[in-house]
Amino acid sequence: MSVPLVSVLLTSYNRERYIATSIESVLTQTFGDFELLVTDNCSTDGSADIARSYERLDTRVRVVVNERNLGQFGNRNHAAELARAPLLKYHDSDDLMYRHCLEVMVSMLMSEPRAGFGLSCGWCWPGGPCPMLLTPRMAYQREFLGGGLFMCGPSGAIFRTGVFRELGGFVDHGAPSDHLFWLRACARINVLLLPADLFWYRQHPSQEFQSARAQREYALVFGASWQALDARDCPLTPEEREQAKRNRVYHLAKRTAQDLRRARWTTVHTRLRTSGLSLRDWLTYLRPPRRDALAGTPVDANGEYVIPQSSVQ
Repeated sequence: MSVPLVSVLLTSYNRERYIATSIESVLTQTFGDFELLVTDNCSTDGSADIARSYERLDTRVRVVVNERNLGQFGNRNHAAELARAPLLKYHDSDDLMYRHCLEVMVSMLMSEPRAGFGLSCGWCWPGGPCPMLLTPRMAYQREFLGGGLFMCGPSGAIFRTGVFRELGGFVDHGAPSDHLFWLRACARINVLLLPADLFWYRQHPSQEFQSARAQREYALVFGASWQALDARDCPLTPEEREQAKRNRVYHLAKRTAQDLRRARWTTVHTRLRTSGLSLRDWLTYLRPPRRDALAGTPVDANGEYVIPQSSVQ
């Protein structure tokens, strides 16, 4: 059996309502050199049976039912361990890929060998056309000093398999585990910004990130971001780190005030307890934020924004 170029990793748990259309959106891609690996996380509905029906129809489909429930990100890591291709593309079992998704992602990442992975979101990146190569410093500038970068879920990413495995995959901290992975990865390797609107992200009440538990888990993101800014491998300059901290503390104060108005006492307690901030930190950094939507955009020697070389096809 020949090795495909891309392993599409579809992780599933109790998604019988959506999984058929999700699988079909992969099988009808304009790019066809892939395997579709479905890892079912011990579903109690008909999700696995639906996936197996496609396995019987298309040799590119491979279905694995876990012996035990590994959790969301444990299942994602397990799928990556089973992948055979040099590229990994996550695809959630309730989302849809537009037909050109794989073709665009694969061609752009393959044309930029300096990038370890690519990211696409549901909106257009500021600062120029895609693909746009970001160094670790530029990625952190976008996240902490600009309009943000790490809001994408795993479905918005395509990885070089070797790079993903060298980074150790996802560390399971619940719902924000993908955000924490971006923090760790972008401090070490280049990331390629990809065009928007390559997939449809379905929203529905049964999604994990909308649960009360997930909202409490997201409170952990601030503490992790603060640690990333203090880490030795943080790519920002000392001045940029200080501004990033001011931006983060202001954002934390704003979110905490919103949670207080909604009487989310447990979330407020978790957010403040895990922030790691002392009273001195609050007094030092609680200032109005200063952000630039174009932070992290490549510039030339004259400080002018430029079209990245990697975007010229």
